[in-house]
Amino acid sequence: MNPHWTPESWQKRQAQQQPKYDNPQELADAIRRLTNLPPLVTAWEVDRLRTQLAIAEEGNAFVLQGGDCSESFDDCNSTSILRKLKVLIQMSLVLICGSKKKIVRVGRIAGQYAKPRSADTEKRGDVELPSYRGDIINQSGFTPVERRNDPQLMLRAYEKSALTINYIRALSEGGFADLHHPENWDLEFVRNTPGSRRYQQLLESLSDSIRFMEAVSAGELTQLTRVDFFTSHEGLLLAFEQALTRMERNRGWYNLGTHMAWIGDRTRTLDGAHVEYFRGIRNPIGLKIGNSMEPDELVELIGILNPENEPGRLTLIHRFGAEKIRERLPRLAEAVLKAGQRALWSCDPMHGNTQTARNGIKTRSFDEIMSEIITAFRLHKELGTRLSGIHLELTGEDVTECTGGPGNLTESDLARDYRSQVDPRLNYEQAMEIAFLIAEQMK
Repeated sequence: MNPHWTPESWQKRQAQQQPKYDNPQELADAIRRLTNLPPLVTAWEVDRLRTQLAIAEEGNAFVLQGGDCSESFDDCNSTSILRKLKVLIQMSLVLICGSKKKIVRVGRIAGQYAKPRSADTEKRGDVELPSYRGDIINQSGFTPVERRNDPQLMLRAYEKSALTINYIRALSEGGFADLHHPENWDLEFVRNTPGSRRYQQLLESLSDSIRFMEAVSAGELTQLTRVDFFTSHEGLLLAFEQALTRMERNRGWYNLGTHMAWIGDRTRTLDGAHVEYFRGIRNPIGLKIGNSMEPDELVELIGILNPENEPGRLTLIHRFGAEKIRERLPRLAEAVLKAGQRALWSCDPMHGNTQTARNGIKTRSFDEIMSEIITAFRLHKELGTRLSGIHLELTGEDVTECTGGPGNLTESDLARDYRSQVDPRLNYEQAMEIAFLIAEQMK
């Protein structure tokens, strides 16, 4: 426990990417009500994830972290949640078969409601309004009422997160992830695609192996009936994170709004409010690393966020882009290696490859995403470090947001089914192709 840290001590630092609320009393009331609500997760679950991340850090497991760019309140329904779980479970199965390692499943789910923005305002014609910062802060519609920063939305975010986590727990404990019944994970709109057929072949081989093992062991392999599924989000809105931070078992402070939270590339200032808040919680935490990160700065940040050099504590999520990763990653990895600092390395191949299509739609190239992943595996091997995780923005919906991939989507296809309010996501076919690629790299 750090005697100089409290859940409120971040308030003495400069906080970036925070909304401006026009009613301080309304904000204080929302925070008070949140503080008195039950936790969304338990400290035991948080500690279990930290243990599994420590195993992955040693190279004996791999972290699959994925989900929506920014969750929507409207997507808090059984169909949407099920599809996200299905694609992550299918991907993890591909990785297990390819790598013969345990896969740690972490969703960008049940709390990913806030997003950093490049500008505080958005202008359309002669009208200028506050930028949309995610459903926890304001609404995406372009009217003064919808773009007002509303503290009450934090309470709605809590409710939606609670409903999502409750449903995930019921599914994972109730047999949804049972390897004996993979038909539970079918996504009806992709049954006849090449990627789906490839996956079905893998599944048939795995089912044969399970039947053989159960025959020779004279009983059902009960450990195959459930999986751990953890939640995560960017800990951007600090008032919300503070309200869900609780002292547990006299061991320290836990953010019990999620199992894992991360600091974004735009809010990782050494003396800033986000680093101050994150250094005091016991959760495993992530740190996004972009092209502006310098080696000395990274070493200093790690020293602040993981001063005891504890395994499973810190995940470094690099996001350089296909063109810059070979230039940027080696300098940072070598500095961490030289300093003897522990961390799990994960690749975010999405954010560094964002571009605007000729028709003005924000997109990402599947080929560039694949290229960054391949380069990341090769560089870590060359450097003597280890890539132990992947961080993806994806959905179980049949969207058209990223170009390329098995469906050969072009810029003209983007408008056909583009649903994201913020950043483009991989669809099912693209996500599964990524899973097969990673499995090959892990071999």
